[in-house]
Parts: sequence; structure tokens; C-alpha cells
Amino acid sequence: MSENKIKEFFKLGEVGNYFFRVFGKPDPSRPSNINIRMMHGINKISILIFLGAIIFWIVKRVIA
Repeated sequence: MSENKIKEFFKLGEVGNYFFRVFGKPDPSRPSNINIRMMHGINKISILIFLGAIIFWIVKRVIA
């Protein structure tokens, strides 16, 4: 496989970039205040709970 195909395979998309944006440097062009930071924190918790529920459901279906 070429390097471009590998990069395309592991491309995270909008949700992945949104979720992992916290590990990079903050973007100075984006506004930042307490309300936006709290909203993004709650959204990240919701994504984690949803993914956990999907994984739990799949495991439950495979075992049972």
C-alpha cells in the first residue's frame, strides 16, 4: 500500500478530529470561553458513553 492510502485509511474524520483536538495546541482563531469549553467537555463525555454502550451491546450480542 502506498503511504497516501494508509493515511486515508486511518483518517479520523470530523468526529475524531473534534475529539482529539484537545491534545493539540488551541486554535487562536476559535473563540474560547467557559460556556464553549463546558459544552465541548459534555460532548466528549457523551461520545465516550455512546461508544462504550455500542461496544457493550456488541459484546453482549456475541457472547449470548
